[in-house]
Amino acid sequence: MKIGFIGLGIMGESMCENIVKKHDDTVYCFDFIKEKVDLLASKGAVPCKDSVELAQKSDVIISMVPKSEHSKSVYQSIVGVLDSSKICIDMSTIDPSVSVEISEMVKKTGAQFIDAPVVKSKPAAIDGTLGIYVGGDEKIFELMKPILLYMGCNVIRMGDNGKGLVMKICHNALVSQIQNGVNETITLAKANGITIPDFSTAVSYGGASNWYLDGQAKKLEAEDYTTAFSIENMAKDVKICVNLANECGVQMPGEENALNVYQTALDRGMAKEDFRATIKVVRDR
Repeated sequence: MKIGFIGLGIMGESMCENIVKKHDDTVYCFDFIKEKVDLLASKGAVPCKDSVELAQKSDVIISMVPKSEHSKSVYQSIVGVLDSSKICIDMSTIDPSVSVEISEMVKKTGAQFIDAPVVKSKPAAIDGTLGIYVGGDEKIFELMKPILLYMGCNVIRMGDNGKGLVMKICHNALVSQIQNGVNETITLAKANGITIPDFSTAVSYGGASNWYLDGQAKKLEAEDYTTAFSIENMAKDVKICVNLANECGVQMPGEENALNVYQTALDRGMAKEDFRATIKVVRDR
Protein backbone atom coordinates (compact mmCIF):
# COMPACT_ATOMS: atom_id res chain seq x y z
CA MET A 1 0.00 0.00 0.00
CA LYS A 2 1.64 3.20 -1.20
CA ILE A 3 1.20 6.29 0.97
CA GLY A 4 1.40 9.93 -0.05
CA PHE A 5 1.89 12.78 2.46
CA ILE A 6 0.98 16.39 1.64
CA GLY A 7 2.16 19.18 3.97
CA LEU A 8 5.59 19.00 5.61
CA GLY A 9 5.35 21.75 8.21
CA ILE A 10 6.34 21.62 11.89
CA MET A 11 4.12 18.61 12.56
CA GLY A 12 3.80 17.07 9.11
CA GLU A 13 7.55 16.77 8.63
CA SER A 14 7.97 14.44 11.62
CA MET A 15 4.70 12.60 10.99
CA CYS A 16 5.80 11.81 7.45
CA GLU A 17 9.27 10.78 8.63
CA ASN A 18 7.72 8.26 11.03
CA ILE A 19 5.72 6.74 8.18
CA VAL A 20 8.89 6.49 6.08
CA LYS A 21 10.68 4.71 8.95
CA LYS A 22 7.89 2.27 9.75
CA HIS A 23 6.07 1.53 6.47
CA ASP A 24 7.22 -1.28 4.22
CA ASP A 25 6.19 0.30 0.92
CA THR A 26 6.78 3.55 -0.97
CA VAL A 27 6.01 6.86 0.76
CA TYR A 28 5.55 9.90 -1.51
CA CYS A 29 5.71 13.48 -0.27
CA PHE A 30 4.87 17.00 -1.41
CA ASP A 31 5.07 20.52 -0.02
CA PHE A 32 5.22 23.90 -1.74
CA ILE A 33 8.54 24.55 0.02
CA LYS A 34 11.19 22.60 -1.89
CA GLU A 35 13.62 22.42 1.05
CA LYS A 36 11.03 20.51 3.08
CA VAL A 37 10.53 18.00 0.27
CA ASP A 38 14.29 17.62 -0.12
CA LEU A 39 14.65 16.91 3.62
CA LEU A 40 12.08 14.10 3.51
CA ALA A 41 13.61 12.76 0.32
CA SER A 42 16.94 12.51 2.17
CA LYS A 43 15.18 10.30 4.71
CA GLY A 44 13.71 7.96 2.12
CA ALA A 45 10.49 9.54 0.86
CA VAL A 46 9.89 9.89 -2.87
CA PRO A 47 9.28 13.54 -3.87
CA CYS A 48 6.41 14.56 -6.14
CA LYS A 49 6.10 17.74 -8.22
CA ASP A 50 2.60 18.49 -6.93
CA SER A 51 -0.40 17.07 -5.05
CA VAL A 52 -1.93 15.64 -8.22
CA GLU A 53 1.11 13.50 -9.04
CA LEU A 54 1.20 12.31 -5.43
CA ALA A 55 -2.50 11.39 -5.46
CA GLN A 56 -2.15 9.52 -8.74
CA LYS A 57 0.66 7.35 -7.35
CA SER A 58 -0.70 6.77 -3.83
CA ASP A 59 -3.26 4.35 -2.45
CA VAL A 60 -3.58 6.37 0.77
CA ILE A 61 -3.36 10.17 0.63
CA ILE A 62 -2.62 12.00 3.90
CA SER A 63 -2.80 15.78 4.23
CA MET A 64 -1.54 17.97 7.08
CA VAL A 65 -2.01 21.65 6.20
CA PRO A 66 -2.68 24.79 8.28
CA LYS A 67 -6.23 25.99 7.60
CA SER A 68 -9.65 25.10 6.19
CA GLU A 69 -8.97 26.87 2.91
CA HIS A 70 -5.74 24.91 2.46
CA SER A 71 -7.42 21.52 3.00
CA LYS A 72 -10.20 22.48 0.64
CA SER A 73 -7.68 23.56 -1.99
CA VAL A 74 -5.73 20.26 -1.69
CA TYR A 75 -8.80 18.09 -2.29
CA GLN A 76 -10.22 20.31 -5.00
CA SER A 77 -6.91 19.97 -6.83
CA ILE A 78 -6.79 16.15 -6.63
CA VAL A 79 -10.48 15.25 -6.92
CA GLY A 80 -10.07 14.53 -10.65
CA VAL A 81 -7.64 11.65 -9.98
CA LEU A 82 -9.52 10.04 -7.08
CA ASP A 83 -11.43 6.78 -7.47
CA SER A 84 -12.63 3.81 -5.44
CA SER A 85 -9.07 2.50 -5.02
CA LYS A 86 -7.99 5.45 -2.86
CA ILE A 87 -8.45 6.51 0.76
CA CYS A 88 -7.92 10.09 1.92
CA ILE A 89 -6.96 11.10 5.48
CA ASP A 90 -6.98 14.78 6.37
CA MET A 91 -5.06 15.30 9.63
CA SER A 92 -5.33 19.09 9.55
CA THR A 93 -7.21 21.01 12.23
CA ILE A 94 -9.96 22.81 10.33
CA ASP A 95 -13.63 23.73 10.67
CA PRO A 96 -15.67 20.52 11.07
CA SER A 97 -18.26 21.77 8.57
CA VAL A 98 -15.56 22.29 5.94
CA SER A 99 -14.21 18.79 6.58
CA VAL A 100 -17.69 17.31 6.08
CA GLU A 101 -17.95 19.26 2.81
CA ILE A 102 -14.59 17.85 1.68
CA SER A 103 -15.64 14.32 2.66
CA GLU A 104 -18.76 14.59 0.53
CA MET A 105 -16.74 15.84 -2.45
CA VAL A 106 -14.22 13.01 -2.09
CA LYS A 107 -16.82 10.29 -1.64
CA LYS A 108 -18.58 11.28 -4.88
CA THR A 109 -15.50 9.97 -6.71
CA GLY A 110 -15.80 6.57 -5.01
CA ALA A 111 -12.80 7.27 -2.75
CA GLN A 112 -13.05 7.13 1.05
CA PHE A 113 -12.30 9.95 3.49
CA ILE A 114 -11.65 10.28 7.21
CA ASP A 115 -10.65 13.27 9.33
CA ALA A 116 -7.88 12.48 11.83
CA PRO A 117 -6.60 15.62 13.62
CA VAL A 118 -3.83 15.24 16.18
CA VAL A 119 -3.14 16.45 19.71
CA LYS A 120 0.20 17.19 21.43
CA SER A 121 3.03 19.05 19.73
CA LYS A 122 6.37 18.65 17.95
CA PRO A 123 8.15 16.35 20.45
CA ALA A 124 5.26 13.85 20.22
CA ALA A 125 5.27 14.11 16.43
CA ILE A 126 8.97 13.22 16.48
CA ASP A 127 8.45 10.33 18.89
CA GLY A 128 5.34 9.00 17.14
CA THR A 129 3.27 9.44 20.30
CA LEU A 130 0.55 11.80 19.08
CA GLY A 131 -3.07 11.43 20.09
CA ILE A 132 -5.35 11.06 17.05
CA TYR A 133 -9.11 11.62 16.87
CA VAL A 134 -10.89 10.07 13.90
CA GLY A 135 -14.17 10.86 12.19
CA GLY A 136 -15.41 8.53 9.46
CA ASP A 137 -16.67 5.09 8.54
CA GLU A 138 -15.75 2.45 11.13
CA LYS A 139 -14.46 -0.07 8.57
CA ILE A 140 -12.19 2.54 6.98
CA PHE A 141 -10.99 3.56 10.44
CA GLU A 142 -10.01 -0.03 11.26
CA LEU A 143 -8.27 -0.38 7.89
CA MET A 144 -6.28 2.85 8.39
CA LYS A 145 -5.54 2.44 12.09
CA PRO A 146 -2.17 0.68 11.55
CA ILE A 147 -1.04 3.65 9.44
CA LEU A 148 -2.25 6.14 12.03
CA LEU A 149 -0.32 4.19 14.67
CA TYR A 150 2.90 4.98 12.80
CA MET A 151 2.34 8.57 14.00
CA GLY A 152 0.44 8.20 17.28
CA CYS A 153 0.16 5.91 20.26
CA ASN A 154 -3.47 6.71 21.10
CA VAL A 155 -6.04 6.56 18.30
CA ILE A 156 -9.79 6.79 18.85
CA ARG A 157 -12.79 6.98 16.51
CA MET A 158 -15.26 9.64 17.64
CA GLY A 159 -18.03 9.03 15.07
CA ASP A 160 -18.84 9.95 11.49
CA ASN A 161 -17.02 12.46 9.28
CA GLY A 162 -16.25 15.69 11.11
CA LYS A 163 -16.50 14.22 14.61
CA GLY A 164 -12.74 13.79 14.97
CA LEU A 165 -12.42 17.51 14.40
CA VAL A 166 -15.21 18.34 16.84
CA MET A 167 -13.27 16.42 19.50
CA LYS A 168 -9.98 18.12 18.57
CA ILE A 169 -11.61 21.54 18.87
CA CYS A 170 -13.14 20.61 22.24
CA HIS A 171 -9.73 19.35 23.39
CA ASN A 172 -7.87 22.51 22.41
CA ALA A 173 -10.62 24.71 23.84
CA LEU A 174 -10.16 22.98 27.18
CA VAL A 175 -6.38 23.41 26.93
CA SER A 176 -6.84 27.14 26.24
CA GLN A 177 -8.99 27.55 29.35
CA ILE A 178 -6.65 25.49 31.55
CA GLN A 179 -3.77 27.58 30.18
CA ASN A 180 -5.57 30.83 30.94
CA GLY A 181 -6.28 29.64 34.48
CA VAL A 182 -2.61 28.74 34.92
CA ASN A 183 -1.55 32.15 33.58
CA GLU A 184 -3.88 34.05 35.88
CA THR A 185 -3.06 32.10 39.05
CA ILE A 186 0.71 32.15 38.43
CA THR A 187 0.46 35.92 37.99
CA LEU A 188 -1.45 36.25 41.28
CA ALA A 189 0.99 33.93 43.07
CA LYS A 190 4.03 35.89 41.83
CA ALA A 191 2.39 39.16 42.89
CA ASN A 192 2.41 37.66 46.38
CA GLY A 193 6.01 36.47 46.31
CA ILE A 194 5.51 32.82 45.26
CA THR A 195 7.89 31.57 42.58
CA ILE A 196 6.79 29.53 39.57
CA PRO A 197 8.74 26.40 40.70
CA ASP A 198 7.13 26.55 44.14
CA PHE A 199 3.72 27.22 42.59
CA SER A 200 4.09 24.23 40.26
CA THR A 201 5.17 21.91 43.09
CA ALA A 202 2.34 23.04 45.34
CA VAL A 203 -0.27 22.61 42.60
CA SER A 204 0.93 19.05 42.04
CA TYR A 205 -0.16 18.17 45.57
CA GLY A 206 -3.84 18.82 44.90
CA GLY A 207 -6.76 18.65 42.54
CA ALA A 208 -5.50 21.53 40.37
CA SER A 209 -2.60 19.41 39.07
CA ASN A 210 -2.60 19.48 35.26
CA TRP A 211 -0.59 18.28 32.28
CA TYR A 212 -0.18 21.79 30.83
CA LEU A 213 1.54 23.19 33.92
CA ASP A 214 3.66 20.07 34.36
CA GLY A 215 5.01 20.47 30.83
CA GLN A 216 5.37 24.25 30.74
CA ALA A 217 6.45 25.39 34.23
CA LYS A 218 10.21 25.31 33.61
CA LYS A 219 9.87 27.17 30.31
CA LEU A 220 7.54 29.74 31.87
CA GLU A 221 10.07 30.32 34.64
CA ALA A 222 12.85 30.76 32.06
CA GLU A 223 10.59 32.92 29.87
CA ASP A 224 11.45 30.57 27.03
CA TYR A 225 8.94 31.10 24.24
CA THR A 226 10.66 28.95 21.61
CA THR A 227 7.87 27.77 19.36
CA ALA A 228 6.58 24.22 19.42
CA PHE A 229 2.93 25.25 18.86
CA SER A 230 2.35 28.84 17.81
CA ILE A 231 -0.08 31.42 19.13
CA GLU A 232 -1.53 31.86 15.62
CA ASN A 233 -2.29 28.14 15.33
CA MET A 234 -3.92 27.94 18.75
CA ALA A 235 -5.84 31.16 18.08
CA LYS A 236 -7.23 29.53 14.95
CA ASP A 237 -8.51 26.57 16.98
CA VAL A 238 -10.02 28.82 19.65
CA LYS A 239 -11.85 30.81 16.98
CA ILE A 240 -13.17 27.61 15.41
CA CYS A 241 -14.48 26.56 18.82
CA VAL A 242 -16.28 29.85 19.47
CA ASN A 243 -17.83 29.72 15.98
CA LEU A 244 -18.91 26.09 16.47
CA ALA A 245 -20.45 26.92 19.85
CA ASN A 246 -22.38 29.81 18.31
CA GLU A 247 -23.64 27.53 15.53
CA CYS A 248 -24.83 25.04 18.14
CA GLY A 249 -26.34 27.64 20.46
CA VAL A 250 -23.93 26.72 23.26
CA GLN A 251 -22.74 29.43 25.67
CA MET A 252 -18.93 29.32 26.28
CA PRO A 253 -17.91 32.50 28.15
CA GLY A 254 -14.66 30.87 29.30
CA GLU A 255 -13.63 30.22 25.72
CA GLU A 256 -14.66 33.71 24.65
CA ASN A 257 -12.31 35.03 27.34
CA ALA A 258 -9.51 32.78 26.02
CA LEU A 259 -10.21 34.12 22.51
CA ASN A 260 -9.87 37.68 23.82
CA VAL A 261 -6.43 36.83 25.26
CA TYR A 262 -5.31 35.21 22.01
CA GLN A 263 -6.61 38.08 19.90
CA THR A 264 -4.68 40.53 22.08
CA ALA A 265 -1.54 38.45 21.56
CA LEU A 266 -2.07 38.50 17.80
CA ASP A 267 -2.65 42.26 17.87
CA ARG A 268 0.65 42.63 19.72
CA GLY A 269 2.54 40.82 16.95
CA MET A 270 3.11 37.62 18.94
CA ALA A 271 1.64 35.25 16.33
CA LYS A 272 4.82 33.23 15.79
CA GLU A 273 5.70 32.81 19.48
CA ASP A 274 4.82 29.64 21.36
CA PHE A 275 1.30 29.57 22.73
CA ARG A 276 2.56 29.66 26.33
CA ALA A 277 3.63 33.27 25.61
CA THR A 278 0.01 34.30 26.26
CA ILE A 279 1.11 34.62 29.89
CA LYS A 280 2.67 37.95 28.87
CA VAL A 281 -0.76 39.26 27.89
CA VAL A 282 -2.24 38.20 31.22
CA ARG A 283 0.66 39.70 33.20
CA ASP A 284 0.42 43.02 31.39
CA ARG A 285 -3.27 43.27 32.17
